[in-house]
Amino acid sequence: MHHIRWEEPFCGTGNNCFRIGTDAFGNAYIAVTGAEDHYVTDTREALRTLIRDIKAGKADHLLKD
Repeated sequence: MHHIRWEEPFCGTGNNCFRIGTDAFGNAYIAVTGAEDHYVTDTREALRTLIRDIKAGKADHLLKD
């Protein structure tokens, strides 16, 4: 397992807190705060694109019931 350097938690409205991490090999990680052992990983650019798209509202359809 690579050593992951987690950044400080980012908390949006409500109880949604996430952490972003990176390792020495150029991989990026995102996890719910408190559950860092269960994370999504990809390249830094892929996760950066995912976050930008979510912030731009492109993923709203994923949140509908």
